[in-house]
Amino acid sequence: MLCALVVRWVRWMLASVLLVGLAGLVAAEPAAPLPSELEAAPVILHYRKVATLRAGMLGLTPAERATQAASELRRLADRGGRLVVTRRGIPQGQVVLVNGVMAMVLLAEDAPPGESIEDTAERVVAQVQSVLDSAHAGDSLPELLQGIALAVTMSAVALFLLWVLRRTRGWVAVRLARAASEKAENLKIGGEAVVQRERVIGMVRKVVTTVYWLSVLLVIYEWLSIGLEVFPYTRSWGDELHAFLFGILASVFGGIASGIPNLVVAFLILMLAKICVDLSKAFFDRLERGVVSVTWLDEDSVRPTRRLVSVAIWLFAVAMAYPYLPGAQTEAFRGLSVLVGLMISLGASSIVGQAASGLILMYTRTLRVGEYVAVGDAEGRVMELGIFSTRIRTGLGEELSVPNSLVLGNVTRNRSRSVEGDGYLVDSAVTIGYDTPWRQVHAMLLEAADRTRGIALNPAPVVYQTALSDFYAEYRLVCRSIPRDPGARPNLVSALNGHIQDVFNEYGVQIMSPHYIDDTPEPKVVPREGWTPPPAEPLPGQAAVENGQ
Repeated sequence: MLCALVVRWVRWMLASVLLVGLAGLVAAEPAAPLPSELEAAPVILHYRKVATLRAGMLGLTPAERATQAASELRRLADRGGRLVVTRRGIPQGQVVLVNGVMAMVLLAEDAPPGESIEDTAERVVAQVQSVLDSAHAGDSLPELLQGIALAVTMSAVALFLLWVLRRTRGWVAVRLARAASEKAENLKIGGEAVVQRERVIGMVRKVVTTVYWLSVLLVIYEWLSIGLEVFPYTRSWGDELHAFLFGILASVFGGIASGIPNLVVAFLILMLAKICVDLSKAFFDRLERGVVSVTWLDEDSVRPTRRLVSVAIWLFAVAMAYPYLPGAQTEAFRGLSVLVGLMISLGASSIVGQAASGLILMYTRTLRVGEYVAVGDAEGRVMELGIFSTRIRTGLGEELSVPNSLVLGNVTRNRSRSVEGDGYLVDSAVTIGYDTPWRQVHAMLLEAADRTRGIALNPAPVVYQTALSDFYAEYRLVCRSIPRDPGARPNLVSALNGHIQDVFNEYGVQIMSPHYIDDTPEPKVVPREGWTPPPAEPLPGQAAVENGQ
């Protein structure tokens, strides 16, 4: 029996504890937010902000505290009479009193960062006192009339300023346009004006018009803000307009002032880069003039190397100065940089390829200025080896601009590299039937080369049999132009081909490939006694055989 009673008592106690705990969980209020999670709330009195509350107190949020404080301040202000605002310190912070009655409590957490609660309370007291005094003064008729008179005076001053701006606008525009046009006429290069007078006048008029309208807007803005500040119940709007304007000016000039040191650092970096570029230019100029020499650079690669070094120095300087530029750390500047980089990477791939091909051509010395080359169908003298393209003058009145990637991707025949001086190789090919002795063909080709002016005799021209085709033999005459005065290669090739035709016609040899269907019964061979017809030299011992010796 006793055990049963004990068990029932324990069960009843557990059930009671459980019910009490559940009731507490249901009835419990949500946890108060942390101070960092609360939002600051302003205290508004007669449309003007007199304080900002940032901390909660006794379960009240800052917004609820601000509402209660504003309501209490309005209640005390409605009593009328002279109102005196004071403060008193308490352990939690400061208390704001109106005629000795508590109106607001300021906690230590309500003070802005870096400011004590005493300084904050002193400022709040001054603001509340100013609002109460303005409201008290605005209730009297003399104060209202004084405000109206001041507003009318400010309106008259504003109208006078607008009239002065309108009258001086044309006078300033005429004077500035006249001075700018005189300066533009004096600024000449090669007898021609750099800037046209009409454009200068138009630009000056646009600048004067822009300054005029900005001044008009500033006068209207100040007239409106001061006019609102005259009357107590609109003074808060005037204060906000003034605070907005001065906030923008402070932000602009403050940003300029804060950016000046960074601009100085960026300027010093760029100046140091300019000094390094000038030093490298002086060094490479001495290399180009031959004053000094190095083993890893020759005359052709000095100029592109100087440009590459200058570009590398400037790129490094820009990269170092970039963080010091105003706005470089903003998201807008970063987004613009990413966009520009993406556009360059997508749209300039071919340009980068051309530049890389140009550098390869320069440093592998595949081409040099003044050499005669053949690149695909383009053949002529190299006039300029640029970073993106190569200019070739054909000598036929044409100048070709060949992309460097095309030059690098095709077989380049250099006809000047093995010739001393400014000369080049000259060649001409003919196909002659097998019934013409090859020694005679060699001799006729050499004679045609000897007749051509501009062909060098040392080293002597050479004839090669390049192929024995089905119906004819192929001959190629290779010679060199005069090194010192080679002339245009097309003219020399044309003269050589003309002399080849003349020589072959004189000796009765046809320059034609004997493509025919019905062959003649006579074999197309040359007997031994006909191996050396004129102008070929006789073979050794051939004259003795013909004389019967």
